[in-house]
Amino acid sequence: MASTFCEIEFDELLFLEKCGGGTFGSVYRAIWKPYEMEVAVKKLLVLDKEAQVLSMLSHRNIIKFYGAVTEEPNYCLVTEYASNDSLYAFLQNPENKLDFDQILRWGKEIALGMNYLHREAPIKVIHRDLKSKNVVISFDFVSKICDFGASKFVGSTAKMSLAGTFPWMAPEVIQSQPVSETCDTWSYGVVLWELLTHEVPFNGIEGFQVAWLVVERGERLTIPSSCPPCFAKIMHQCWELEPKRRPSFRQILNKLDVILEDDSMHDVTNTFLEDKSLWQ
Repeated sequence: MASTFCEIEFDELLFLEKCGGGTFGSVYRAIWKPYEMEVAVKKLLVLDKEAQVLSMLSHRNIIKFYGAVTEEPNYCLVTEYASNDSLYAFLQNPENKLDFDQILRWGKEIALGMNYLHREAPIKVIHRDLKSKNVVISFDFVSKICDFGASKFVGSTAKMSLAGTFPWMAPEVIQSQPVSETCDTWSYGVVLWELLTHEVPFNGIEGFQVAWLVVERGERLTIPSSCPPCFAKIMHQCWELEPKRRPSFRQILNKLDVILEDDSMHDVTNTFLEDKSLWQ
């Protein structure tokens, strides 16, 4: 699988502050000096396939890849910098309020990015670690999927090592069973739940305990009873135990378009959001 990407010299990068950690490395805000350009730089211990994955992708809702430092020990990936932090950080800031339009817009953008990975990219990619920390918000408030450290090309080995983050993980991923792209659908359902509730999934429960609850007990995140039924239905469908029964991202996009066209949904959703103190 040949792919070429721009090789960047380590000394071309001026590191500023650390702005988060991915699954497989630390992320920094930096300046790419020859271009006087603000970028995000992910430092890696090994230069794995993530650079290869990123170099093939081009979509408005996927983080833009500029190149990589390939000289050890300074392996780095250089991507666009999203100045509004991660979706997780945005949702955890009590000053940030979302309304129906914003939830639907970000929900749709994330689904568009995932649909691209599964259906439209030059090579089909299963992300395997979709979560609010791996969605970043650009300066103009567009959501973009990042961190492809756990990703898998479809067609590579079927059985995978454990990768991902327990509260967002599908049961088959937790059990290290062969995965299909619908493991990303499960994770998307959790991200949609986060967009609607601003809560941390399975907050305060240890990872392995979450794994046990989901796999052995069949537990799911609690959807508030006053949550608009159309959103609740999508989440329930994303969390079907049988992977084949989960919707594709194309189907999710169709469902979101139907919700968007239902004028009554604005008021129902905004009322639900305003009544958070009741259902929390």
